[in-house]
Amino acid sequence: YQSMMRMHKLYHRLTLLSLSSPLSLPSNPSLLPLAPPLPFTLRYRTAANFALMSTSRFSNLAPLAAVSTEDSAGGASNGSVSSSSAADTFNQYEDDSTLGVGYRVPPPVIRDIVDAPPVPALTFSPHRDKIIFLKRRALPPLTELARPEEKLAGIRIDGHCNSRSRMSFYTGLGIHQILPDGTLGPEVEVRGFPEGAKINFVTWSPDARHLSFSIRVNEEDNNTSKLRVWIADVETGNARPLFQSPDVHLNAVFENYVWVDNSTLLVCTIPSTRGAPPKKPLVPGGPKIQSNEMKNVIQVRTYQDLLKDEYDEDLFDYYATSQLVLASLDGTTKNFGPPAVYTSLDPSPDEKYIMINSLHRPYSFIAPCGIFPKKVELWSADGKFIRELCDLPLAEDIPITSNSVRKGMRSINWRADKPSTLYWVETQDGGDAKVEVSPRDIIYSQPAEPLEGEQPVILHKLDLRYGGISWCDDSLAFVYESWFKTRRIRTWVISPGSEDVPPRILFDRSSEDVYSDPGSPMLRRTQAGTYVIAKIKKGGDEGRYILLKGSGATPEGNIPFLDLFDIHTGNKERIWESDKEKYFETVVALMSDQEEGDLQLDRLKILISKESKTENTQYYFVSWPDAKRVKVTNFPHPYPQLASLQKEMIRYQRKDGVQLTATLYLPPGYNPSTDGPLPCLVWSYPGEFKSKDAASQVRGSPNEFAGIGSTSPLLWLAQRFAILSGPTIPIIGEGKEEANDSYVEQLVASAEAAVEEVIRRGVAHPKKIAVGGHSYGAFMTANLLAHAPHLFCCGIARSGAYNRTLTPFGFQNEDRTLWEATNTYVEMSPFMSASKIKKPILLIHGEEDNNPGTLTMQSDRFFSALKGHGALCRLVILPYESHGYSSRESIMHVLWETGRWLHKYCVSNTSDAGEDHPSTVKDNISKGTIDAESKVAAASGGGSKEECDLEHEESHSLPRSSL
Repeated sequence: YQSMMRMHKLYHRLTLLSLSSPLSLPSNPSLLPLAPPLPFTLRYRTAANFALMSTSRFSNLAPLAAVSTEDSAGGASNGSVSSSSAADTFNQYEDDSTLGVGYRVPPPVIRDIVDAPPVPALTFSPHRDKIIFLKRRALPPLTELARPEEKLAGIRIDGHCNSRSRMSFYTGLGIHQILPDGTLGPEVEVRGFPEGAKINFVTWSPDARHLSFSIRVNEEDNNTSKLRVWIADVETGNARPLFQSPDVHLNAVFENYVWVDNSTLLVCTIPSTRGAPPKKPLVPGGPKIQSNEMKNVIQVRTYQDLLKDEYDEDLFDYYATSQLVLASLDGTTKNFGPPAVYTSLDPSPDEKYIMINSLHRPYSFIAPCGIFPKKVELWSADGKFIRELCDLPLAEDIPITSNSVRKGMRSINWRADKPSTLYWVETQDGGDAKVEVSPRDIIYSQPAEPLEGEQPVILHKLDLRYGGISWCDDSLAFVYESWFKTRRIRTWVISPGSEDVPPRILFDRSSEDVYSDPGSPMLRRTQAGTYVIAKIKKGGDEGRYILLKGSGATPEGNIPFLDLFDIHTGNKERIWESDKEKYFETVVALMSDQEEGDLQLDRLKILISKESKTENTQYYFVSWPDAKRVKVTNFPHPYPQLASLQKEMIRYQRKDGVQLTATLYLPPGYNPSTDGPLPCLVWSYPGEFKSKDAASQVRGSPNEFAGIGSTSPLLWLAQRFAILSGPTIPIIGEGKEEANDSYVEQLVASAEAAVEEVIRRGVAHPKKIAVGGHSYGAFMTANLLAHAPHLFCCGIARSGAYNRTLTPFGFQNEDRTLWEATNTYVEMSPFMSASKIKKPILLIHGEEDNNPGTLTMQSDRFFSALKGHGALCRLVILPYESHGYSSRESIMHVLWETGRWLHKYCVSNTSDAGEDHPSTVKDNISKGTIDAESKVAAASGGGSKEECDLEHEESHSLPRSSL
């Protein structure tokens, strides 16, 4: 939920780290991609089918060599952008004669920022004595996105590599020793692999003596393009292939490999007996039939890339099936179990067992592979089958209601504090969140090999939905539960080894109330390589302490902290807090956990990040007892052209009394009293709340560095725009009220308050305020142009959904179906109000968008509706791009299109911004304004039923990283 509220920051601070919360615990805290990577550095990116090039809407696309319009002049580097240079660069947008020809590029002042080399990601050794800099390249070329791929079971597969499509990669690895004084020793470069190798899945061995990683070389060759596993000696940097045979390749469609012990890996390989891919029959063997003659209630959100027929099933099995191989560093290998579609390999902490997840038939044609039948088995580390833990059936019947889950055993894991003890959860409500029952979830535990007749032990019963466990030892563990509908979140303290110690609630609060967030326990690494709650000793004090790190949300902004917390008394002592005057600092990791047992407070060592409005993120070691700091990194400023930009977190009020927050960015050197108001771009993303008080709380810090991603609206600071970034657009549904039933009214009220504030401050010209957003932010943009034309001169909508009747079984956090909330679906859809949109709107969409809900058809049909009413509009479809945009050609063209639109319809706007002011917002969306013809279009989705069935919901969870 919190990540949804911060979607606009994905364009400013693109990072692989998920937002941490008690319900989303890091699986490997030693892996810290600390530097913000580019959007393409994600493991499970998706790609478009190369064959679609011939059917692309742009038959007149120039070849890539046509990108010769780039100006070789560099951008300013003195920390300022002059108004004259910004005006000169706008001249590049004035020639309309080549609008439909080839890819274009923005002016150098923007292009240079986007092309700046990315800083490396970082990962620390298990012993915390070494650090690796994982080196990256800039934006990938479009040719990489155009590689062939197979769209199967909700995923996209690169058949040449036998991996997920469009995997990003690292270009090099540099190892540094962390010296006793905290500084870094000289770099040891990992070497030995072929030049130009693409590196993925970097993993430390448990004893930190070796690194494992995969490489691929020539992606045009069907053999060398496949991934091979390599091993590097950490001390020397020398690398070599793990397998002596060059014909053993990694299957990286799902799992890839895991370290079983210090010298052995279990690897998912392409079966050596596998032949050529199955061929699609020229003539089908029969019609495609789906049946529901049992009258089951099956409600699924509108997913994409699903299996369509038996051929797709065979193709999925072909690419996803692996042969597990146990491979030692000395070169010996052994097949492990039969070939299967393995999705997870999880060794026990004592390295005696491996828990293995696999998928099997029957597959689904209406949902992705996550709901396929799943088998969970236990094997010994040397390859002997122990027992089957469960075999879950196909789960097409999971209700769409929030907090609904799969029936049967789920979240099966090893206890982090035990050698080989399993725990899992089973629902008591049939997985249906609408069913009232107590308890709702039960947590069970059992040894890997129970004695005959030994039954699972009940650890805890929950009335909300299970959210995870932080283990410590037999006397302490934290159990988390939550309920989205009420935003309630609870933390329990249990004693797993003491049945006579009753569980107790430690924290019981609203997940929306960020001011009351006590923080999350810091985890330490054990000798077994697992992570448990770190226990702290404070001198001779007999108290039982842990560390809680939190974001420290306050009305003045976030002030992150680290508290020493007495688990028995609840007393806290703040031992560290971020600077609040100039800097924004956060606790990243615990660095003093090399030895077993409790950690001494006076020998505590942590890693923190430090940044300011104008100083980019750097990392420091902080050591007790005197909190001494040692700087670890010295990354250069990524865009010195904007080093002196101005940033302010502003507060203002909506007409219903809700306090709103936004971040106002102004160009370097700008002075409103002498320079006057600027053209302004408002970029945001709505969020849902259950209370006005929670919606009014401040999130974020005024001192955070202005991270600028490749498609960030902050790029327009270089062209003398004021940017209002992330103004809160709360859609509030208190009590039993549904937030979306008043979506448009609240949306417009929030936008009005934001616009009034920037005009009151004298930084924005009333006639030159543009609005934009991505995904649900694009949906917001279209609605604002339809229902609040008096506020904005134009809009930019990227990868949005505009017709909610095409997502009939819910969208975003809307649990009701189209048939349960017909008016809400229709009134929220800007497609239904296309006739009201009179201001210029630029629609941009990836041609291969596979995000649920935002199928490219959404923009196609919205553009047709706009054009049918004579609206000033433009549609840009990006070949091979998905929900986010990855290639350099596409990103540069998006920026050129955006710049041209802003120059033509914002900077040069002279029309009266209030000429289309509706009498009231309610009049603008009243049922009377939606005629019968529109309702017919809503019912049909503007197209055939078959087309409607292809639509998908917005899903904003970040994929796993390429590591």
